[in-house]
Amino acid sequence: MRSHLLNETTADLYRRSVTEGVERVAAKLASTQRPHTGISVDELAPVINGIDLDKPLEDPAAALDELEDVYLRDAVYFHHPRYLGHLNCPVVIPAVLGEAVLSAVNSSLDTWDQSIGGTLIERRLIDWTAQRIGLGPGADGVFTSGGSQSNFHALLLARDEACRIVMKNSERELAKSEVLPKLRIFTSEASHFSVKKSAAMLGLGYEAVIAVPVDRNRRMDTAVLALELESCAREGLFPMAVVATAGTTDFGSIDPLPEIARLAAEHSAWMHVDAAYGCGLLVSPTRRHLLDGIEHADSVTVDYHKSFFQPVSSSAMLVRDRDTLKHATYHADYLNPRRMAEERIPNQVDKSIQTTRRFDALKLWMTLRVMGADGVGSLFDEVVDLAAAGWDLIDTDPRFEVVVKPQISTLVFRYVPEGEVRADLVDEANLHARKALFASGEAVVAGTKVDGDQYLKFTLLNPQTTTADITAVLDLLAAHAEQFLGESLAVHR
Repeated sequence: MRSHLLNETTADLYRRSVTEGVERVAAKLASTQRPHTGISVDELAPVINGIDLDKPLEDPAAALDELEDVYLRDAVYFHHPRYLGHLNCPVVIPAVLGEAVLSAVNSSLDTWDQSIGGTLIERRLIDWTAQRIGLGPGADGVFTSGGSQSNFHALLLARDEACRIVMKNSERELAKSEVLPKLRIFTSEASHFSVKKSAAMLGLGYEAVIAVPVDRNRRMDTAVLALELESCAREGLFPMAVVATAGTTDFGSIDPLPEIARLAAEHSAWMHVDAAYGCGLLVSPTRRHLLDGIEHADSVTVDYHKSFFQPVSSSAMLVRDRDTLKHATYHADYLNPRRMAEERIPNQVDKSIQTTRRFDALKLWMTLRVMGADGVGSLFDEVVDLAAAGWDLIDTDPRFEVVVKPQISTLVFRYVPEGEVRADLVDEANLHARKALFASGEAVVAGTKVDGDQYLKFTLLNPQTTTADITAVLDLLAAHAEQFLGESLAVHR
């Protein structure tokens, strides 16, 4: 079994095995005609469940043959131009090269003695991102597994910073347990669910999150936010944080960041910006201004694996004041004893809520070194331009109604039949259209609810997608919806 360990004696086997795997994936990418095959859970689950994991195949080629049947053949391929579903981007080759390198070397980014160059590369990329945001010379941060973890990490810092300030300013000595029930988080009703989930995991409860209504463009209504903050103070509660979103999951809307920053400052609340989706604007040659105000944030979430075209996972959480990262620091004698900090040894675990952590920063490093920031930003600009063209198509198509003109690259719309049709049937028709399209394998679209009604969603992150693709998918959706309504109305006659 030692023959399978990657070392100096197995370098040739490593080269052959990985090359064969790459060849298989390359062949699949070259021959893919649709986003996925349309296979169902009931069809695939018995195949995978029937494999005896206690009987190895022993040969890598045989394992790859099997993998073709249980994964590669039926995987959802995000590079296909008619994948218009979730916030999954096609990936750039330099990042995939970085993924191959980091997996083989297998550095762990928690301590300096496990990842010497990796530590410095990650720190350099954090500094670069902080500069792009405009957080100032005291900024810092750390890579994470994704936007949900980044949001959780930021709110952990905000919670402990709020507790520190409240306890410091109290006329009597307070225990932290007395402060926690009085903390409140303000965010728009269109923000990511991880804000509420983070509040629950931080011991604050879902009820600690105040959902602020949105305007007609699905951006946080700052007039209501101001009233909610004032109400919080009157009730003897503490505004722990205001979470603004730069690119909501459903609409791609960007909250009014400058006004939110002003209100957060007036009420001494931590300002966090969830820019997991909108972070691609940081490198946009033409649209960086859409993030104006983000420089006032106390913390920012970025997901490079959404709008920087990176493989999952590649995210980061950044803070304006590096001293606030101490709220997540714990010194363990076997890992990062205090003497290391005194000796200025850079251990990334001092900043992270993870211990063992992949060198995901290498993917972004390779991307910037090969393509440059403008190269990445121009790709993101292409999908934003595409969304604008897509909005024109849907807005002028009598079969559909579209909710809001996109700020980034998301379109929320639904099929609307001619004549008088019951609202519940319209909802069912849109849900059916999405399911039927997915089952066909011809395209993938997402779905959501708007004001209780069922809608469809295009998330455009592929520069290869064209308006012709959008038109074709709209026609497919309309056909599925019309067929459903025709059959349903016939039954009810």
